[in-house]
Amino acid sequence: MNDTPNPALPGQEDLNQVIRQHSEWLARQLHAQRESMFPPDAHKTMRKFTSGEAAGLLGINDSYLRKLSLEGKGPSPELTAGNRRLYSVDDLQDLRHLLERTARKPGDYLPGRRDGDHMQIIGVMNFKGGSGKTTTSAHLAQRLALLGYRVLAIDLDPQASLTALHGVQPEYDLQEGGTLYDAIRYEDPVPIRSVIRKTYIPGLDLVPGNLELMEFEHDTPRALARGNAGLFFFRVKEALLQVDADYDVVVIDCPPQLGFLTMSALSAATGVLVTIHPEMLDLMSMSQFLRMTADLMDVIAESGADMSHDWMRYLLTRYEPTDAPQNRIVAFLRTLYGDKVLNAPMLKSTAISDAGLTKQTLYEVERGAFTRSTYDRAIESLNAVNDEISELIQKTWGRQ
Repeated sequence: MNDTPNPALPGQEDLNQVIRQHSEWLARQLHAQRESMFPPDAHKTMRKFTSGEAAGLLGINDSYLRKLSLEGKGPSPELTAGNRRLYSVDDLQDLRHLLERTARKPGDYLPGRRDGDHMQIIGVMNFKGGSGKTTTSAHLAQRLALLGYRVLAIDLDPQASLTALHGVQPEYDLQEGGTLYDAIRYEDPVPIRSVIRKTYIPGLDLVPGNLELMEFEHDTPRALARGNAGLFFFRVKEALLQVDADYDVVVIDCPPQLGFLTMSALSAATGVLVTIHPEMLDLMSMSQFLRMTADLMDVIAESGADMSHDWMRYLLTRYEPTDAPQNRIVAFLRTLYGDKVLNAPMLKSTAISDAGLTKQTLYEVERGAFTRSTYDRAIESLNAVNDEISELIQKTWGRQ
């Protein structure tokens, strides 16, 4: 009996070869696009902020920021041909430290941890694709960093969209590893600091992701069968303990599935943010997600883990205020869950999706690239969401 596989018949194609070829073509095109967008070294940089934007991020009046500039205090802004003042992200960092030195009380301009405050680890999750999980994670991490927090963003999703948004192309830049898998694998794990990368935003570091993260899903059952997995769900938490003193907030973009990676992230999290697209099919999916999550957390708790969290919230994403069916679902969720639903929803906006076409967040693109009203509506929505989460963090630390 001949056990060799049958060759493709005339007119047929080997599916494996086709998929591999298409993957390579796409990877090359994405790499070429990145190099054309971010020459000459293919690295992203952050745009500069107007004086009004800078003042808003610092929490001061624009007139006071102008006064500091005229008095020669702090960095000198760039002056445009129209005599507008522009501030870089490094300028913002310097100004924040300058203002903190003369602040009435500690933390007025540096909102991060103080003695006795524990690091906030926020798991952003839902196992249904399209719920806005990565968009939420990226904008939350960037906004917190721009507000003065020390932030670590972790891409735990093998699809690695959060990684791509921050200028790292998984197919080209992570061929030798460099994801969180290296720090949580069962054999020869590396220190987590070895996979942390600086980003183009001061105060924001990144642990990128790629398909290699799926190895943890494959390794864990084998390790459990051999009896040497230990408390596998503590792997992420134990890795983060190595950098506990370095960050105020960790934002984890979880994979869209309830696997071992998500379970380990849940065990590490101090806060859980569940993204919800207010449509009936998404609501039905979330019902199953919550039931499965509760069952898994029971199993983890029975193994000795402390599954208490500082907070859990639901975030409405891709919300259209003029959509009557969506409004009915939103009203239902607010009645059902009360203040567990964030007051601010993330509005559906072409500005957010258009920024994503160039692998950017809305915080990175220039306002002039969009219709002013479209941009303002979207950025106000994002800021309201992220600032509400910032307030949750502050309350957890016992501050208003």
